[in-house]
Amino acid sequence: MSLRDPQYRAAIDLLSAARRRSGVTQAQLADSLGKPQSFVSKFERFERRLDIAEYVRIANAVGLDPDEGCRALRWTGSAQ
Repeated sequence: MSLRDPQYRAAIDLLSAARRRSGVTQAQLADSLGKPQSFVSKFERFERRLDIAEYVRIANAVGLDPDEGCRALRWTGSAQ
């Protein structure tokens, strides 16, 4: 799956929206993850891929249940 894949972009958009809804800045999120602010900026601008463990950590940090996030994306599990 590439950075341009619509499902990947939807997942990142979901994380970014949850961060904003929770009132957490990129810097605050990065601090809670032990990462530099540029880490958050890069994945939100689709310049860096996240692995599944990072997705889960970020989702939890912004108050998004990772399982509900995946269900909201309605992934079929099929490669395209």
